[in-house]
Amino acid sequence: MRNFQKLLFLAILVTTFSPTFAQIKSQNNNIWLHYVGKNMLNKKLSFTLEATMRYANGFSEKQQYFIRPSFDYQFTKHFIGSIGFSHYNTYVYGIPAINKRPIPENHPWIQGTFNHQFGDLKLTNRLRNEFRFVGIASSTVPTPTSQSDYTISDYKFRDRFRYMILATYPLVKKDNKPKLLGIIGDEAFMNIGKLGTDVSKNNVGKTFMNQNRIIAGLGYVINPHHQIQVCYIQQNIWNFPDTIEESNPTVRLSYLTNLSFAKK
Repeated sequence: MRNFQKLLFLAILVTTFSPTFAQIKSQNNNIWLHYVGKNMLNKKLSFTLEATMRYANGFSEKQQYFIRPSFDYQFTKHFIGSIGFSHYNTYVYGIPAINKRPIPENHPWIQGTFNHQFGDLKLTNRLRNEFRFVGIASSTVPTPTSQSDYTISDYKFRDRFRYMILATYPLVKKDNKPKLLGIIGDEAFMNIGKLGTDVSKNNVGKTFMNQNRIIAGLGYVINPHHQIQVCYIQQNIWNFPDTIEESNPTVRLSYLTNLSFAKK
């Protein structure tokens, strides 16, 4: 895992700071409203529902929404295995816009999460493989001028790994229990596959990195079952042909629940 983290960190540095003169640079100021609900079904098995609504440039443009159910199994004290499904819809936003019309996406995924405790510090390493089926927009007229001139003509398979490392530390305790948390981490999205000479047949982006998110924020623990988080996220996106790079300062407001329906 440590060697993988070093290689990934090097790849992020190279991709982020290497010159890419052909790219158009853009920036959007995002606001994300986020929910994660974990529901214990028994001592080891849980059902999680995650959903979000994302806006670009304040609340003036819709950026994206998704819904993501999953089943999670606690194999050991430190390891959780998950299988899930995600449905996305990514809108037309920003100047220039990456998409010509709203793009749907569906993908099943598998995931491994490693949690370790070092005193008060909790360290999470999460690796997810997403088997993506992304809608492809095609024009319905010779000279398209609006979103309505495009239709989803096909879905193409694209494979992606996501690796997140996240550290959580209690800044304030009450009755020896965490009350205010400090959160810092990074999540890298990596295109997986072989890039061929025939662009129309490629199922992998031109860049190794699809996205990267630097994360820092605070979490307020209302009680063991409810938590609110406010995080700043620096989101970088490289589009499929590597012609546009977005650098998006983002505020994410999250509501987390942890409920148990297991028989006692």
